[in-house]
Amino acid sequence: MVLEKIGKPLVPVERPLPEPLAGQIRLSVEACAVCRTDLHIIDGELPQPKLPLVPGHEIVGLIEAVGDGVDPARIGRRAGVPWLGHSCGTCSYCRSGAENLCDAPLFTGYTQDGGFATAVVADADYAFDLDSAADPVALAPLLCAGLIGWRSLKRAGDVRRIGIYGFGAAAHIVAQVCVWQGRKVYAFTRPGDIAAQDFALELGAAWAGASDQAPPEPLDAAIIFAPVGRLVPAALKAVRKGGRVVCGGIHMSDIPAMPYALLWGERELVSVANLTREDAREFLDIAAKAGVHTRTTVYPLEQANSALDDLRSGSLNGAAVLVP
Repeated sequence: MVLEKIGKPLVPVERPLPEPLAGQIRLSVEACAVCRTDLHIIDGELPQPKLPLVPGHEIVGLIEAVGDGVDPARIGRRAGVPWLGHSCGTCSYCRSGAENLCDAPLFTGYTQDGGFATAVVADADYAFDLDSAADPVALAPLLCAGLIGWRSLKRAGDVRRIGIYGFGAAAHIVAQVCVWQGRKVYAFTRPGDIAAQDFALELGAAWAGASDQAPPEPLDAAIIFAPVGRLVPAALKAVRKGGRVVCGGIHMSDIPAMPYALLWGERELVSVANLTREDAREFLDIAAKAGVHTRTTVYPLEQANSALDDLRSGSLNGAAVLVP
């Protein structure tokens, strides 16, 4: 499924099977989850995507071919391909271990073709071995919703009371990790979204309510997954002095003017950008230990536009996953 023009629906296109170059692998796609970042790309909220573009960066597949320099023993194994598709390895960020901030990165489903397809080529060093016995549909949301949720949780710090604003794919994964770690989760949803609030409570949240409500006690930290700038002052108001608010999305609407008093008291406002391969290795291990279960709605690949529309409308609990 191909994005040919910003703001337009994806169109089905038949292409020759891509051949892996040196250092690359080709996967037969088993499943690819749909991320809000895909919407940001399609709707033109992220600049200069590769066009035409195959979106999708939460890919699970079987390795069916490898390029020069890649161990042929990987053929037949299951692997996952995330958002960060390549980093330069030479800029100051890469050399310091912050490859998520690389000056010359490639992003899957944005600056290189992704997984809304039957096959995809990826950098072998940025594809992670996955459990061959697991359900590929269940694994797919871990490759971005899970990874960004994990990096956001790390940025939030080792705190007990944590608020999550926007209870979608990332939130439903990170909430399970928090509960497993013994933290108290406070879930904030769109006003009136009782289904999402019930879902959060089902997953072990201590409290669930609307984003315009105050939590029953001050939070130590909050993570904002919803791309809504007005949630920033709301979250700052909800955290205690010395607390931290983490913006976990790649795009957010403008943050409104707010009184300095909301930030004062050594509160912190930070963002999360992309991920590192170390994040992936950490999280995939943690997800298995925590027994994370993803809630998914499956769509055939050719119904990608329907999945995107359902995500845009907020009618999904959990994650949409495309299956060729």
